Amino acid sequence: MKLSANLFLRQTQSLVMTARLRQSIQLLQMTHFEVNQFIAQEVEQNPLLEFPYNDDDEAGGEAEDDRYAHQPEDAGSDDGYDNRTEALSSDWYDNGGSASTSRLNDELDANYTNVFPDDGAPQRLDAPELVSQWKSMPGSGEGADYDLDDFVAGQVSLRDHLAQQIPFVLPDMADRLIAQNFVEQLDDCGYLQADIVEAGERLGTSLAQAERVLATLQSLDPPGVFARSLAECLAIQLRQKDRYDPAMQALVENLELLARRDFATLKRLCGVDEEDLLDMHGEIRQLNPKPGSGFEAGVSEAIMPDVVVRASSDGGWLVELNPDTLPRVLVNQSYFSRVTKNGEHHAFLSNCLQTANWLTRSLDQRANTITNVASEIVRQQDAFLRHGVDHLRPLNLKTVAEAIEMHESTVSRVTSNKYMLTPRGLFELKYFFTVSISAVAGGDSHSAEAVRHKIRALILQESPEAVLSDDDIVDMLKKGGVDLARRTVAKYREAMNIASSVQRRREKRALAKVAGF
Repeated sequence: MKLSANLFLRQTQSLVMTARLRQSIQLLQMTHFEVNQFIAQEVEQNPLLEFPYNDDDEAGGEAEDDRYAHQPEDAGSDDGYDNRTEALSSDWYDNGGSASTSRLNDELDANYTNVFPDDGAPQRLDAPELVSQWKSMPGSGEGADYDLDDFVAGQVSLRDHLAQQIPFVLPDMADRLIAQNFVEQLDDCGYLQADIVEAGERLGTSLAQAERVLATLQSLDPPGVFARSLAECLAIQLRQKDRYDPAMQALVENLELLARRDFATLKRLCGVDEEDLLDMHGEIRQLNPKPGSGFEAGVSEAIMPDVVVRASSDGGWLVELNPDTLPRVLVNQSYFSRVTKNGEHHAFLSNCLQTANWLTRSLDQRANTITNVASEIVRQQDAFLRHGVDHLRPLNLKTVAEAIEMHESTVSRVTSNKYMLTPRGLFELKYFFTVSISAVAGGDSHSAEAVRHKIRALILQESPEAVLSDDDIVDMLKKGGVDLARRTVAKYREAMNIASSVQRRREKRALAKVAGF
């Protein structure tokens, strides 16, 4: 067999994922906050990119130019400033004091004299002092707006709130060190995630001292903090309300029976009748099982919709992007032309120009894609927007992708972390994509979200004498044209945190007896 080397010329086509193509795909999946961060990084790196000026800034600049256009050419900048200052001084404040006030009274037909003479002479503050005080405040420089965020009080965390109270209840320094160790082991809900024996051995203190410090810390605000279990948290709050009697103690120690609504066993353990047990149950529900939840670890941000849907005059729907979340960036073509005239840095600036043009095209394509996807979703879910969640249609990514002639992955990226503001409320775009549930006798299929809403509505309308079981719900859904298995009804019911028919019947009968007294 003879071996030889041959050279062949072959032409093939293949799809190559370039760096810019990958970034374009990533832009589709980004939220408006992430897009703004990405644009800010590009503006820092690219000298041809810049943020557009606000309309107020441009109007202010034109007004400023028109205001001083009448100044003589032979006047210097300093002289002009002094003349304007002197004119303002003569118009609005004067060292004469009373003469200036008298002139304002005559011109404005108002009386600016002191109407409370017995309060003492008012302190006089000249305008230059006001200007100097204003300019010394943060965010009050020339051309800067007044920023109220500079004066907003800082958010107090749970640990900071407790650290302010500890010196008043624990004067001993050794006790404060133990307390500080316990504070550091609190979770976000305010529960102590530490073993007292292990903590005492690690800190070199006795178990009695550690328990004494913990008992003192459990008296701090918010009530229930430093508890090691839910039962202890509720017990701390009941003790502070002076309601931790033996009957309530037995109820707190058997919370699992209360969760199962086993009122018969609880009446026997607590030694009370049904009316007292329901009153105790009401007191338990008023307590806070997570005392540290009121102290957020971070600042919560409001959700801003990416798409706004409004009813149009012709009976349809108007779908448009939210201008507040729309990213804006400009390419400075004049700067590129001015710098490249000399032939310097031409290669670098040409690369920057290509990058800038690609970014603007990618942002335009992103906006168009979001608009197309949102418009198709609105067209598919027209009945939902008009009549409510009962008319939510089953929808998948493939249906939308085929309608707008795009790939399913593109639609999936567009609908990720994007929100739509509709007359029915604010919804994530993925909310409109639900599983299809078959209908009876070959009718139109139903959305899973609409079916869950129907199950919730049926359970809310039931009476204590006729509590619906899962089989009853299946029969009622079939009468409405929904073919659903009993195990699916049970799954949906548990997902909505709705108790079983036995537990609901027991609780509603007890509540009906209390209402009858």
